[in-house]
Amino acid sequence: MKTGGRRKSSNVEDRRGKSGGGGAIALGGGGLGIVGIILFLILGGNPTDLLDNSSAVPDQPYVETEQDKELADFVSVVLADTEDIWSELFAQQGIQYENPTLVLYSGQVDTACGYGSAAAGPFYCPGDQKLYIDLAFYNELQNSFKAPGDFAMAYVVAHEVGHHVQTLLGISDQVMPLRQKMSEEEFNKYLVRFELQADYFAGVWAHHAKGRGYLEQGDLQEAITAAGAVGDDTIQKRARGYVVPESFTHGTAKQRIYWFEHGFELGTIDGGDTFNQTEK
Repeated sequence: MKTGGRRKSSNVEDRRGKSGGGGAIALGGGGLGIVGIILFLILGGNPTDLLDNSSAVPDQPYVETEQDKELADFVSVVLADTEDIWSELFAQQGIQYENPTLVLYSGQVDTACGYGSAAAGPFYCPGDQKLYIDLAFYNELQNSFKAPGDFAMAYVVAHEVGHHVQTLLGISDQVMPLRQKMSEEEFNKYLVRFELQADYFAGVWAHHAKGRGYLEQGDLQEAITAAGAVGDDTIQKRARGYVVPESFTHGTAKQRIYWFEHGFELGTIDGGDTFNQTEK
């Protein structure tokens, strides 16, 4: 992805080296472990389900590496790009887009949704409308998920911004209360459609990024590889050796790829009604 000379977002909060608290992610998820937890939060799982509000621990010294600096600059440019594109798309709908804040942290972080851990990967907290990213996740994305490339990371940021779009459009307020009204298995079906919609919105952003000449050869495939790598079935096969469809919360690799590509093809807000449309 071309980033040279492009605007960086001013909505970046750097908390690296500052402890968010002593809480750690509860390693539940039916035996999925760290990879399953990453799947749950990286693509928009509700942080309050997994975060622990334990007492704070002292700040740890943080030394920025050259790779960290490059990644921080990169995600800042991607965030700025999402600001420009979603502001235009919202304006076309006669509404105003409110920029989210991206928080860079290391290790642990305090959020309106509780304390977060780097083990969770990037996530979005609707309570404060902020995206949280430990840049060390870039290596996790390449090595554990086998999804290398800068546009794979851009896809992750765009997906979390997709959840912010859902918050602004009132979709989150319609879906999340259902958690209290139905069984976990029933709610998971809605959660899958919710997550697929964020993938669609990530594709919408990519559509317009391409139209501005920002994408390079291979970028789209990097995003598709990342989308497939974090499908529920892919993760569960790797962690368990088998899949449990009723426990899916984010969709299969095929579904995630389909909705990202669909958003990339259409480039419109209206085409992403994942709750009433099925994959072809």
